[in-house]
Amino acid sequence: MKTLLLGKTPDELSALAVSLGLPKYTGGQIAKWLYVRRVFSIDGMTDISLAGRSVLNENCETGFIRPSDVQTSSDGTKKYLFPVGEGSSVETVMIPDADRRTLCVSSQSGCRMGCKFCATGRQGYRGSLSAAEILSQFLAVDEAADLTNAVFMGMGEPLDNYDEVMRAIEVLTAPWGFAWSPKRITLSTIGVLPRLRQFIETCRCHLAVSLHNPFPAERAEIMPVEKAYPITEVVRLIRKGDFSGQRRVSFEYTMFEGLNDSPRHAEGLAKLLRGLDCRVNLIRFHSIPDFPGKPSSREVMESFRDSLSAKGITCTIRASRGEDIFAACGLLAGTRMKTQ
Repeated sequence: MKTLLLGKTPDELSALAVSLGLPKYTGGQIAKWLYVRRVFSIDGMTDISLAGRSVLNENCETGFIRPSDVQTSSDGTKKYLFPVGEGSSVETVMIPDADRRTLCVSSQSGCRMGCKFCATGRQGYRGSLSAAEILSQFLAVDEAADLTNAVFMGMGEPLDNYDEVMRAIEVLTAPWGFAWSPKRITLSTIGVLPRLRQFIETCRCHLAVSLHNPFPAERAEIMPVEKAYPITEVVRLIRKGDFSGQRRVSFEYTMFEGLNDSPRHAEGLAKLLRGLDCRVNLIRFHSIPDFPGKPSSREVMESFRDSLSAKGITCTIRASRGEDIFAACGLLAGTRMKTQ
């Protein structure tokens, strides 16, 4: 199996070059071609000698993959489908908003967490993505040169693929890589406690936590991970973390009619988050097959928002995007799997 270049640091690329009998400085050249000039083939790395490129082609490949499909919504949202592994695909969503271009990135094919309302979780777990497969999502979309922000909120649980996700974030934020500020990146998680602690302590990216119900027993009914990583422990850990400066923490709350949208739930959520400098994003549920839940009405969502705001919790209703192109995360990839 050939070595993948995408995702490696300049030092790692230099060590690889030396192991192949090439000059050490070749590693820096490769890094510049991959991350600054964004050339997708070894043959395009023209300041490396022809003999050197031949050696690289024999032993390595960039690891770059292109999307197999793209769908465009009437609101400008675009959903890309990337082939990964054996017969699997992952989704990447580009969301335009005024002068912003936000990329919603997948980190796994399927997911182990098993959230009942999630189209990805209901597909089961098929594998974690390599850093090359993650970075390809940034490089291969039509908007690659115009991206302003990224959210690890696509298919999969990012903290369940910690090493590869953090390797990708290193490339995105390093001066030799994309040179993005960490504040352009948000990582969304259900709260995998051991890795969450590590993320909070070592990474300066924003954090978003999938909460969806403030009451442990009720949350466990739709999110089995509650039994292993209780939301009360997740919030307790976050309270101890350093979220000074412009680093943000937010909580995602998908609203289901009659399930988690009552005044009792608003009171419970306010109590759980009281005193924490955070934001709650209320999300309209996009229906998926084989799950009976229905979205809360706009009126109920607005009342829920106003109740939280009155209790001192910053709360917004997230605008729904891409509803005409399989809006629910994982729905397009799951549909394509069934047709193969």
